[in-house]
Amino acid sequence: MNSISPARPDLPQNCTFEADDWQILAKCWYPVALEREITDQPLGVTLLDERLVIYKTGDDIVIARDLCPHRGVPLSMGSGNGQTIACPYHGLRFGAEGRCIHIPAHPDSSIPGKLHLRAFPVVRRYGLLWTCLRPEGPPDIPDMPHWDEADFQQITCPWIDIGGFAGRQVEGFIDVAHFAFVHTDTFADPNNAVVPPYVPRKTEKGFEAEYRSTVGNYPIGVNGSAPEDFIWLRHFRVHFPFTATLEIHFPDQARLVIMNAASPVSARKTRMFAPICRNFDKDIPVQDVYDFNQRVFEEDRALVEAQKPECLPLDPTLEAHIMADRSSIAYRRGLRDMGLSRFFIS
Repeated sequence: MNSISPARPDLPQNCTFEADDWQILAKCWYPVALEREITDQPLGVTLLDERLVIYKTGDDIVIARDLCPHRGVPLSMGSGNGQTIACPYHGLRFGAEGRCIHIPAHPDSSIPGKLHLRAFPVVRRYGLLWTCLRPEGPPDIPDMPHWDEADFQQITCPWIDIGGFAGRQVEGFIDVAHFAFVHTDTFADPNNAVVPPYVPRKTEKGFEAEYRSTVGNYPIGVNGSAPEDFIWLRHFRVHFPFTATLEIHFPDQARLVIMNAASPVSARKTRMFAPICRNFDKDIPVQDVYDFNQRVFEEDRALVEAQKPECLPLDPTLEAHIMADRSSIAYRRGLRDMGLSRFFIS
């Protein structure tokens, strides 16, 4: 594993990524918080090793570097009132677009531009707040099928922290060969491990794969209505670098869509966000949905945190592969085509 990158003014302090990899990833969009997490008080989060503060300015939301330009204190330690936040050290107050609007020690003096925060763009989508550290062009937020359709219920699950690299986590989400070994306490059948053939197809933002099998998706202990010979269709859509959606086709035109949006806190930690929409079982308490999906993702987390190497090797010769790994191979090829390291250090 590579050591921490040397300090550079264009990189976060103690950056855990290779410098060139960070520059590529910083141009992409990621979720950093749930909309419902944002209150009148500032919230501190981290993206790609960059510490950020999120706060409200009326109906708007600001995402900025979590550092007061005056004496370097995290603004997430401060206080807010729903319109501004104040630094806990000297009370400097910041409002819309991260601009400093008040210096208590010199209330009548003009405010120098160096006291304004470095703010980042904000997009609200799927109950999440998305941002980009080095934006180029319009926001590139992944699509989520059916989210905006009237017949679908929208659910934004609590995030889950994973002690592993985002690429490993996403690869596990799109893997179709692990169900019978990892998810037998939640939905899978340990006696149904065969992976039928499937072929990933390249798309503008990534790739997709339609995977058909007899592996059901009803929770263990729940009597579903699928015929015994029902063929389940799982439609995976990957949006590089770290977001994937899974649309599961249930009997009777029922649909369940899960987005796996892996936000890289660092090269060694991931915050996974999971919006869900569905057009059935809409009377089930939302907390039950939260609980079941957390169990599924906790099963995956144990494996991701145990994988070695911790990075996602983009050189295909560094790990062995089987036919079921076609999505994994397509995923790694896509990251490599982005220009990321041939051996993606984490």
